[in-house]
Amino acid sequence: MSDSKLLLIKHAAPQVVLGVAPEDWMLSPEGQQRCQPLAQRLRAYAPAVIYTSEEAKATETAKRLAAALGVPAEPAANLHEHDRRNVPQMRSFQFVSMMELLFRRPTELVLGKETAEQALARFDAALAGLLQKHPAQTIAVVTHGTVMALWLAQQTGRKGYALWRQMGLPSLAVLSRPELQLLELVDKIE
Repeated sequence: MSDSKLLLIKHAAPQVVLGVAPEDWMLSPEGQQRCQPLAQRLRAYAPAVIYTSEEAKATETAKRLAAALGVPAEPAANLHEHDRRNVPQMRSFQFVSMMELLFRRPTELVLGKETAEQALARFDAALAGLLQKHPAQTIAVVTHGTVMALWLAQQTGRKGYALWRQMGLPSLAVLSRPELQLLELVDKIE
């Protein structure tokens, strides 16, 4: 086992704005504040680079972490959340019910524009490309809860929906490289 790691990060808390698409939400004041303790957690792993989804809340999280750690933050394609751009904002209980169904029926289109299986395949390919680009370095990837939970479930055999419910804003998964074994899951950084 090498000393390099994969640091998967669920972005910090966004400011929810009615009428604005979730992919355009910026961080809330609380989310901005939580980036500092998250950066302190990451410092011990010395990531060489922080890759980020192109969604605003992930990009802002990555930029704040990169500034605190003195490393580059780079956007990368296909790290975005499960594609729900065509889904109107729902009440929390409705959204949670739909997400449970998404995890339970990964091959069916139950919410949004892609199945859970399609979102996982897209995210997995993007992550594999980044890992291949940095074979011996620790890299951090700022992404989103659904794709992160789907991928971690595939890697660990744990239930994706339970992982999705467990992970706060922000949260961190530390995986060994090249084995990609989960070493630590920090469900909430405060």
